[in-house]
Amino acid sequence: MSIDVDIPEPHVVLITINRPEKRNALDAEHMAALGDAWRRVRDDADVWCAVITGAGDRAFCAGGDLATHIPTFTDKRPPARSSSVELAHMLRAFPLYKPVVAAVNGVCVGGGMEMMLGTDLRVAADGAEFGLAEVRWSLFPGGGSTVRLPRQIAFCHAMEILLLGERVDANDALRLGLVNKVVPRAELMDAAMGYARMLVRNGPVATQAIKESVLRTQGIPTEQAYYIERHLSRYVFDSEDAREGPRAFAEKREPRYQGR
Repeated sequence: MSIDVDIPEPHVVLITINRPEKRNALDAEHMAALGDAWRRVRDDADVWCAVITGAGDRAFCAGGDLATHIPTFTDKRPPARSSSVELAHMLRAFPLYKPVVAAVNGVCVGGGMEMMLGTDLRVAADGAEFGLAEVRWSLFPGGGSTVRLPRQIAFCHAMEILLLGERVDANDALRLGLVNKVVPRAELMDAAMGYARMLVRNGPVATQAIKESVLRTQGIPTEQAYYIERHLSRYVFDSEDAREGPRAFAEKREPRYQGR
């Protein structure tokens, strides 16, 4: 039982929630370990992309462990190593501008889906299911879902997921725009790693600045958003990688990016 962190290919970190006997549900210990994994991705300059998945073939992540974690909230006792603002394990209020690919191998509900909403590209196995059932148990999906979900899919579909608490299968998730593609279970990791390879092929300075611009300009006035975009654009154009890219194009070769 652990949060496994591996480097399967250069510049790519693979995070696996390895608690299959609990459907990869997270107790306080595993939340802290997952938060540490995301911090490693953020802080390691040699990491340009992350892929997250769950162990086994039943669940991506079933969210918080109802038996051990949720009572720490309902009994008004603060959970171990938590923050009232930053929830790093959920990618909520946690600035991570490196791209993240979710490989959803099974059930993705509760906090598992809340974390998935903080990822950038999402591949689902054909048997995956998605849902936020908190409302059925008189709980609140406080990992960012009431903010992120209506910004990512149509309002009425977001409200259906949030207020009814019913699950959505993989094909409906694709139709709603929750995921980028659905593949057979056996092809899931190949598809996710395919995205990762494309991401690290691109210039990391530009990739991270583009994601930062998208995230930081949501919900703010247009002129303020354009100011942030201009600032990040200038940062990219001043980088060594911005000189290497056009040079490689002119020389008809693959660029050799350094991330600076």
